[in-house]
Amino acid sequence: MPAILAKKLGMTQRFLDDGRVERVTVLEAGPCPVTAIRTFDADGYEAVQLGFGTVREKALNKPKLGYLKKVNASPVRTLVEFRDEAGELVVGDTVTVEAFEVGQKVKIAGKGKGKGFQGTIKRHNFASGPKSHGSHNKRAPGSIGASATPSRVFKGIRGPGQMGGKRVTQKGLTIVDLLPEQNLMLVRGSVPGSKGDTVEVRTDA
Repeated sequence: MPAILAKKLGMTQRFLDDGRVERVTVLEAGPCPVTAIRTFDADGYEAVQLGFGTVREKALNKPKLGYLKKVNASPVRTLVEFRDEAGELVVGDTVTVEAFEVGQKVKIAGKGKGKGFQGTIKRHNFASGPKSHGSHNKRAPGSIGASATPSRVFKGIRGPGQMGGKRVTQKGLTIVDLLPEQNLMLVRGSVPGSKGDTVEVRTDA
């Protein structure tokens, strides 16, 4: 089961040979050097650590730079571990888009777009109140509990607050095309995050 790190470049469309139009998200996937292999005997779990996002040495702190030099990897900004994805990889290998196939189902995880502090209508799809006839409850959240009993607000009540900006995993995306010479992966549908964000791509079992 291959896995790779990628940068979201944006969305576009592809005209296929049969006349259909595919809306796709373009990802710059890899190349990702293998910087560590976690084994059950040594670490208590199995995983592969991949690097992504080549940067100047000046952009990294000395501990991270020394760690990468120890495994003969080029300076990279991002290091991510993928559980149970090591397979036959060894430290020093490089993972590219060629590990995937057109038509393959993948799941992509990333940090979703932050929406700021939002009310209950936008955040939880609450219904709004009457808009006319002197209504004082156009977008108010309404009652959140009784007074005498239980004399408190139950935990978990849906209310206003920070929306978005959390990790999101989009499942069931299909690879429409692969361009290995440009390290590009085109997937059908939308991908979490903004343009330029780093996302994690795994095969969707």
